[in-house]
Amino acid sequence: MFAASERASAGTPKRTKLHPGDRARGKIISLGGETVFLELEGGQEGMLDVVELRDGKGQLQAKVGDVMDAVVAELPRGSRMVVLRRSLGRGAAGRTELAQAAQHAIPVEGTVSAVNKGGVEVTVAGVRAFCPISQLDLRHVEDASAFIGQKLMFRITKFEDDDRRGPNIVVSRRAVLEEEARGKAVETRAKLAVGAVVSGVVTALKDYGAFIDLGGIEGMLHVSEIGFQRVTRPADVLSVGQHVSVQILRIEKKEDPKRPGRQLEQIALSLKALETDPWDSAALAFTEGTRTRGTVTRVTDFGAFVELAPGVEGLVHVSELGAHSARQARTAVKSGETLDVTVKTVDRERRRLSLSLAPPDEPLDAEARAVAARAAAPSREGKLGTMADLFKNVPPPTRR
Repeated sequence: MFAASERASAGTPKRTKLHPGDRARGKIISLGGETVFLELEGGQEGMLDVVELRDGKGQLQAKVGDVMDAVVAELPRGSRMVVLRRSLGRGAAGRTELAQAAQHAIPVEGTVSAVNKGGVEVTVAGVRAFCPISQLDLRHVEDASAFIGQKLMFRITKFEDDDRRGPNIVVSRRAVLEEEARGKAVETRAKLAVGAVVSGVVTALKDYGAFIDLGGIEGMLHVSEIGFQRVTRPADVLSVGQHVSVQILRIEKKEDPKRPGRQLEQIALSLKALETDPWDSAALAFTEGTRTRGTVTRVTDFGAFVELAPGVEGLVHVSELGAHSARQARTAVKSGETLDVTVKTVDRERRRLSLSLAPPDEPLDAEARAVAARAAAPSREGKLGTMADLFKNVPPPTRR
């Protein structure tokens, strides 16, 4: 009998203990005139006021079998039924519900209505609330005007009801986001390993790189790991909200300088690691004596760097430019200028090409010009061709 009971209960989902303020997901199993009943994930049952599923015209916007999210509002004593809520009422009833939401840390939906000094105004259940700028997002928001009109979830951090002046309410969206991130982080951390390829979303762009949300855990994509081509501004290549696939290079834990005794987890990411190394083809295409055309990417004290193909640069030493100083070198050539060059030496291990200016009396042949043009210009589709396309017509190296 005991064994039979164990087998029978094996297929029954384990009940998850819910608390006021918890988010719950469930499937509608019954629609009544006033109440909607849901079967919640974790084995419990929930009830929701049917009014919350009607639109402005009173039309019901749900049916049996639909899955929806709600917030636990109450756990009546002696009942297995969980009282759920998706929105708050208005007037006196709304204020009472706001007070309960503040007491039980229940997230509430609000609409950002305006930007003011130090934060934004949020309308919650028809009542004005204030969200400090530091609590609007996980990262500092420079311009909050982009949030105006958005419906977002907030947690009430301060609620003072005054019959004459109205309630004084302070809310935080950051508290909700941090709670969501902690929940996602547990699942994400189990997947993290050096060498793993993971998906993420760009959350912030800095001069030194980009922050990528991997699912409740952020990683850092350094500017040098964005691609083989030289990138000076990550914003020129990436955008906030963009979905990317990256490879994990390192996972390190370091002491938090602001909080002694606490460790920070640092995750280094790479987009470049998932690309084909252009030097694999360049080593075959640009041999010693090859004459081709490239574009000056930058001029330094010791010469000019010339890009021969995407991700492949060579150096024309300052002496090859007929200059004797950095100032003269910068006068001789400019960034963006096109030069005809000859490959002098190839250092495959250090990934370096030494170049010289091609003699003006020895113009490039037609094939070499075609290769240089494909390397410098986008294809008809507006994207650079593959490395194989760039190098397939490279002429045999000519020796001087």
